[in-house]
Amino acid sequence: MNGIALSGTRLVHKFSYGLSFARHLTHRKFACDISDDGYQYIEQCLNGSWERSDYNYERRAQEPLSDRQRFFANAKKDAARVLEILRQDGPGFDAKKALDDLPIRVSGLLVREVLLGILTKMNNENKTRCAKLGYKFFLWSARQGSYKHTVNAYHLILTIFSSCGELKAICRLIDEMIKNGFPTTARTFNILICTIGEAGFAKKIVEDFVKSKTFNYRPFKHSYSAILHSLLVLHQYKLIEWVHEQMLADGYSSDVSTYNVLLWAKYRLGKLDQFHKLLEEMGRSGLSPDFHTYNILLHVLGKGDKPLAALNLLNHMKEAGPPPTVLHFTSLIDGLSRAGNLDACKYFFDEITKNGCKPDVVCYTVMITGYIAADQLENAQAMLDEMITKGQLPNVFTYSSMIRGFCIAGKFKEACSMLNAMESRGCSPNFLVYSTLVRNLQKAGKHSEADMVITRMVEKGQYVHLVSEMRRYRRW
Repeated sequence: MNGIALSGTRLVHKFSYGLSFARHLTHRKFACDISDDGYQYIEQCLNGSWERSDYNYERRAQEPLSDRQRFFANAKKDAARVLEILRQDGPGFDAKKALDDLPIRVSGLLVREVLLGILTKMNNENKTRCAKLGYKFFLWSARQGSYKHTVNAYHLILTIFSSCGELKAICRLIDEMIKNGFPTTARTFNILICTIGEAGFAKKIVEDFVKSKTFNYRPFKHSYSAILHSLLVLHQYKLIEWVHEQMLADGYSSDVSTYNVLLWAKYRLGKLDQFHKLLEEMGRSGLSPDFHTYNILLHVLGKGDKPLAALNLLNHMKEAGPPPTVLHFTSLIDGLSRAGNLDACKYFFDEITKNGCKPDVVCYTVMITGYIAADQLENAQAMLDEMITKGQLPNVFTYSSMIRGFCIAGKFKEACSMLNAMESRGCSPNFLVYSTLVRNLQKAGKHSEADMVITRMVEKGQYVHLVSEMRRYRRW
């Protein structure tokens, strides 16, 4: 911990080395793993962004359908018919014959819609049956006319098997993919690694992918880079260390992107001495910190409650570049809020505007979540009011934090009103919102109110397959 706790000036010198800094920025953001105290609500905020569609279905429904739109509409209707047949499969009903008799055209879109339909209906009770039905349809569709499965179809059926932990079936399908001429991609790799579980076995799988001639992930120059980035997304930090060792043994050198992955892995593993050594090694290699390197450093300084060092680093960025963005300030504020330094959070939040940036919905959500974690509900409410006044629409994670805050304070009426408010503003509650509200209502002995929330969720057709799980909360 001593390394990262250095003074700001010394820390800047550690990685500047008088080099010119890279200006080419990408949109990939490093995951800021959220643990407890409500921070899980903003994990996806820091990992990426959401785009809302303003597509006016009502207006479009009044216009004549194009051939393409008609094709999509027909595929969805046919998929619903297929799913209904599969649902009836069992003794006394031949689903295969019923599918053969169905006057439909098998296409990539139809297969996608059916497999997605099966995937969304899976739960702990029916996952084995869903996997069997999915594979039955997968085999049946492959024999229809000129249709041939795509790599996306394989990935969907692989995901279905992954949900059941069917590793042997996954490996068999991947072999089939390769035999049929499809490259194994980062998505294939991610599905497989997520299913494995055991790190020892995972190493063998990773090794096979590294050596595989069919592994293809175009954004990167070689398999090692693709695998390192995939493992980062999957939080497989120990495997990142092992893969990097294999990469160096095979004669490949690290670039800035590789160092960024390693820095985050070392930090998440608590190896801050090695984290610091990597920064020094990066400088000696003639590599400049980029947008993401600074983002990592600011988060680490924030989490270590080093606001002065962070301020010096931000000043260095202003002088030498790249200039700090709202993302850099947000990562710093997130770290400081986890350290419990809400005064520093507010200071750097105010600095965003002074630096010509504008706080976005993610930044506001990080502030609100920090206040909720510190039991400062009034400040969280004030921040929510400010963001709405400034034209920033709260997202589902903002509302999740506020609902959690009201529940902690025992203000269940306000929590339920917040649920109404988010729906009235066009923000659909996710399972986290419903489960947070239901769990806290039941914990407070308000079982009738909790049941009303569940009933409301079911009436909207949302998360129906998880109702039994929610009703079990009261037993915990």
